[in-house]
Amino acid sequence: MAGIAGILQSGEINQVEQMLESISHRGEYGKEIVEMENATIGIIWSQHEDESIKAQTRDRIFSDGPGHGHKVEVARKNHHWELSRDELGVAPLYTAFNKDGMVIFASEVKALLPFSDNITEMPPGHILTAAGFKQNFKLGHRPHLLAENADTIAMELRSVLSSAVKKCIKSDTIGSWLSGGLDSSTIAALARPYVDTLHTFAGGLKDAPDLKFAKQVADHIGSNHHEVIITLESMVNILPDVIYQLESFDALLVRSSIINLSVAYAASEYVSEVFSGEGGDELFAGYEYLKSLPVSKLDAELIDITGRLHNTALQRVDRSASAFGTTAHVIFTDPEVFEYALRIPIGLKLKDGVEKWILRKAMTGLLPESILTRTKSKFWEGAGVGTLISEYASGKVSDSDFKVERNLKNGWILNSKEELLYYRIFKDQFGEPGNLSWMGRSKGTTNS
Repeated sequence: MAGIAGILQSGEINQVEQMLESISHRGEYGKEIVEMENATIGIIWSQHEDESIKAQTRDRIFSDGPGHGHKVEVARKNHHWELSRDELGVAPLYTAFNKDGMVIFASEVKALLPFSDNITEMPPGHILTAAGFKQNFKLGHRPHLLAENADTIAMELRSVLSSAVKKCIKSDTIGSWLSGGLDSSTIAALARPYVDTLHTFAGGLKDAPDLKFAKQVADHIGSNHHEVIITLESMVNILPDVIYQLESFDALLVRSSIINLSVAYAASEYVSEVFSGEGGDELFAGYEYLKSLPVSKLDAELIDITGRLHNTALQRVDRSASAFGTTAHVIFTDPEVFEYALRIPIGLKLKDGVEKWILRKAMTGLLPESILTRTKSKFWEGAGVGTLISEYASGKVSDSDFKVERNLKNGWILNSKEELLYYRIFKDQFGEPGNLSWMGRSKGTTNS
């Protein structure tokens, strides 16, 4: 299934129909609205209807998500309805109360805004019961692997990743978003043996580093490779769509999503499912700033940034794919993968100043040396869009306007002219919600 919306009240078919219509892009094959005990639930799906959907209706359990631990669930238990979300929040879910005080919920915020201004993002690893939110999963410290042999851990890591990839493949043709970085290259290389045809998709400005490295990977693994060339004009034209789908004005998130949405559109012309490499930096210490932290604080920092993925990078992946009715499989967030990754000692993740050392070791022999030794670059840096869109925003927002408009009514402070430009577009589309707690902002961003 690709999307879900509902209200914990019977006789609300019209409202649920309206909610489903606003997220209809998430699924192209069908929809169904079901009335059951004190609930009206609507679902849409991106694959052909099968018996699993009908079984869910019979069992009064409705799941939404790409599967393999990535899902939200609405279920009838002990005469009450319960809502739950997967451990890392790969599948999105938002809740609110309508004017009658009934719980409403949906896969995207845009489905709820016409009915409530008090929207909450369902926390990952939580259940919503009649008594309120209850945590059923904690992303915290795990005992480290006892094996001191790095070769053994690298081999096991490759095996765990490969198994997670294989679980997602249901046909002989599948796609993979490919930036030419270690993470996306890893997933594409592991997927290649399991399919007859692997389509890979890269995007960026002409001559951007990501395009060069992605082509190297594609040639190495033998994929059908596609490039999306981005220009300033195409970025400006797509901005309203990016912000509408993303439901965010966070500058770094929007900037990255310009590329992601462009590539996702290209991918949707060839495949219905794609792989994404998100999550590797968080689990394997891929960011440059981590090198300056004391070793004693690194594990806690990785847990913290992994726990923030749900409304930043994972939201970007979900909205980019779902905008065109495709499904994104985020392999690094597979439960078996992230549980294994959390157990790897930090000294094997950041070793001798090399980030993601153990992942590089695990992929030795499967990827070109140029990829194994490539240093981390931010998505929008590798694609070459950062400076261009920032300069464009500076030309559209005056110093005086920025000074006046950067302070939002809810107390948030916009950090740049670029973010103000995005906020103006956001406001045109969604108004000025008094409560923006459901919107994630990049770590280090000032909220007040």
